[in-house]
Amino acid sequence: MTRQPISRRALLCAALATVVPQGAANSQGRDPASQEPTDMQIRMIFDGRIMTATLYDSSSARDFFSMLPLHLTISDYAHNEKIAYLPRKLTEDGSGPFGNEQPYDLCYFMPWGNLAMFHADYRHPGLIRLGRFDDGEQALHTRGEFPLHIERV
Repeated sequence: MTRQPISRRALLCAALATVVPQGAANSQGRDPASQEPTDMQIRMIFDGRIMTATLYDSSSARDFFSMLPLHLTISDYAHNEKIAYLPRKLTEDGSGPFGNEQPYDLCYFMPWGNLAMFHADYRHPGLIRLGRFDDGEQALHTRGEFPLHIERV
């Protein structure tokens, strides 16, 4: 059996196939399992209460951040969250299932195009986690519907 020499092109393609997809995914925030906090911080104000959150490094979080400031309505949904409808849907690039859901996650619900702010346990496949509340998250337990202002910190 005679071995054929490997061309430079074949070596380059093999090297790029193993390095670029993983590196590109991480630099674009496309891995929903490794949610890295960023310097994108937001403030949400409703009913005289202030919450702050740090957004993660994802295309959806960056798209949301680019929309700020926003004036929306926040309301209760089910027994474990508050929701607010965005003026348009966010990009879903890099979305996918993630584990370790926990109260005080800030998510985007893809089918309806709304923010989902959890104050109790949850699990749903249609979510993209945008970030996590840092302070004031107890305000999510306030029942009712209120005007909501969201701005960059």
